Amino acid sequence: MKLLLAILLAIQTPKILVHPPIPTPDVAIVVLEKPQTEQEIGQLLSPYKEVKLRRVFQEAIDGFSIEGSPEAIARLANQKHILNVSPVNQYQVQTEESVKIIGGEEVRGFFDQKNERLTGKGVTVGVIDTGVDYTHPDLQRNYAGGHDLVDNDRDPMETLAKGKATIHGTHVAGIIAANGKIKGVAPEAKIVAYRALGPGGGGTTEQVLAAIDQAIKDKVDIVNLSLGNSINGPDLPISLALNRAVDKGVVAVAASGNSGPNIWTVGSPGTASKAISVGASTPTMAIPSLLIEGTREKIQLQPMEGSDQWAIDRSLELVDGGIGRKSELKQVQGKIVLMQRGTLTFSEKAKNALEAGAKAVLIYNNMSGGFMGNLDHQMNIPVSSLSKSDGVILQKELKKRSVTARVSVREERDRLADFSSRGPVTGTWEIKPDLVAPGVAIHSTIPGGYLSLQGTSMAAPHVAGACALIKQAHPDWTPEQIKAALMNTAKPLVNGTPGEGAGNSNRTAGHSDGSAAFVNRNSAASSFYRTYEQGAGRIQVNEAIQATSLVSPSSIRFGKFTGTGGSHKVQLHVENKGEKAQRYSFSIPKRTDGLTWRFPLSFTLEPKQSKEMTVELMVDPLVFKGKIHDGFLQLQAGAKMIQIPYLYVLEEPGYPRVMGFDFQPGDRPGEYRYEVYLPGGAEEFGIALFHPEDYRFVGFLDTLTNVKKGMLRQNLAAEKLPAEGRYLVKVFAKMAGKEDFIETMIVIDENTE
Repeated sequence: MKLLLAILLAIQTPKILVHPPIPTPDVAIVVLEKPQTEQEIGQLLSPYKEVKLRRVFQEAIDGFSIEGSPEAIARLANQKHILNVSPVNQYQVQTEESVKIIGGEEVRGFFDQKNERLTGKGVTVGVIDTGVDYTHPDLQRNYAGGHDLVDNDRDPMETLAKGKATIHGTHVAGIIAANGKIKGVAPEAKIVAYRALGPGGGGTTEQVLAAIDQAIKDKVDIVNLSLGNSINGPDLPISLALNRAVDKGVVAVAASGNSGPNIWTVGSPGTASKAISVGASTPTMAIPSLLIEGTREKIQLQPMEGSDQWAIDRSLELVDGGIGRKSELKQVQGKIVLMQRGTLTFSEKAKNALEAGAKAVLIYNNMSGGFMGNLDHQMNIPVSSLSKSDGVILQKELKKRSVTARVSVREERDRLADFSSRGPVTGTWEIKPDLVAPGVAIHSTIPGGYLSLQGTSMAAPHVAGACALIKQAHPDWTPEQIKAALMNTAKPLVNGTPGEGAGNSNRTAGHSDGSAAFVNRNSAASSFYRTYEQGAGRIQVNEAIQATSLVSPSSIRFGKFTGTGGSHKVQLHVENKGEKAQRYSFSIPKRTDGLTWRFPLSFTLEPKQSKEMTVELMVDPLVFKGKIHDGFLQLQAGAKMIQIPYLYVLEEPGYPRVMGFDFQPGDRPGEYRYEVYLPGGAEEFGIALFHPEDYRFVGFLDTLTNVKKGMLRQNLAAEKLPAEGRYLVKVFAKMAGKEDFIETMIVIDENTE
């Protein structure tokens, strides 16, 4: 049995829809003011007979996890010495050309202080993920043990059970340190695996915290977390734990998330202030475009990983293939098939088309915008995705006439991937991600072989591997210095002209955005991506290893200010790590009305000398018209130019708490998904179902608490779906006593086809 869900147009109802309070989770993380022993925690919990202690955390945070009734957990939150009590959130995996692009091939010719080649030798990287296939021939030599925090044993093997098997952690480990048929960024680094995400790639705050805790105990040099959720907040327990890990000398690398291209979409733990948050850029790629005969406009296609290359040298007929069922593909031989996303997996759609004799497959989104996808195995047919709007246009043309199309291919690189999550971080207005690295079409190890995947999950391990190379070259450098080296030498990416960015003469020009909704704007043909989209830019590990000057913090947040404006100052630490004296001087940014900069005078630092200095931004809010201003400051350090991203916000726009709800079939039978944008976050969020005739409450389709700003995307299992029928839906968000909501209709139909 398969289920088809269709969103109908929003409607107005004369009656107020009243729903009950949303359920409260019964597992929580308790953060303490100071460390306590397990005995002391037991005494703290002794009055609460219905509360069960689950885990004690000693390294990542001062705290523990509990299980109990919502009422008992709520009472416990008021106890002395407890900082906060947080619900357990769900975390998901953020599912050799790239090594060359980041300078990894050039680094092979560099040597460390022991005159050994830079390969990551002597450096240990903890991979907190779905486990690692340590029997893989490309990883056997690198594997140095691990822990399973899902099954609580010492065997962190990937889940191999049919239907719930995982490949993600092995792919991530291969990008970092594969040393066989393929070579990772740091092929002689040691990998310690921490299986925190179980069957299907899901895990909880508790499991991830336990993995970080264990990694600190194991004294790894670097941890990589290619996982996350959609909560954009700096103070979730995982983010706090990564900050603690950095304080203890561990370099923490985290994926920013795959919820782009809108801003506010960066998720925890990519929001951790001291971690290195990584977005995704593209390596050199062949990008196909579709040209419909009789028109001039080209439609850009996004190739799916695992599909064949586009090499069709003639025009072909384009036909409608529905959602890709075998019954819908009777007349597709020798043609390009257009399908809608949903119900079937991408691989099932492609396999059905291939068996029916089709030449190529186009899958258009069933939600707004475009998407990037992976086939679960290599397939000898080109498959690409396109946006919902482009798909709808093509569908309309197919209904009117016979359509013939041709595909052309061009090469490009160093573009920001659409799926890469953007910042800034809510509350702190910090620039995240910090950096970007290749995260599209990345070939690496999986259990039993190799596969190309894409996501910020693939970008983060490029940075973790780069950190291992820097750590080998400079074993005494702190996590902050390693982060500074990568950010100070990164290449800011230009939107519109592939591959440019390092030498653009407008580099110091900032962006002032006066739009009330902070719309993602990448309009100028040769302008930089915004700092809260790419951070400092794409990593160049060869440059980072040779850095002789370090500036930290490596990005500047002047924060969010309202009122009379005035002066806003930040302290920067500059150190000369080279062997000779260096002269430093700031370039003056392009003039912006209402903003005045004050920089220190030029100065010289002797070898190993450092200096604290103040950069001041003065704002006249009566003249400055933008609500948000960002760009790159330039510090000339000898012959090198250090670029420092900055962000200033005058005021937040007024916006509704909930907008842009969409609900569609998932990519597998029985799976469903929705997305909704929460510009101001929500203390309570829910999707309530009502009978449309009498407005009786039926139940909640989903509920969440303490949701941060940004795009919320969730998959829903079949068991969360109500019975077949037509329902009135109220999508609501509560914040500070105010509730905003959207009303719409959904129809749930059984489909036996």
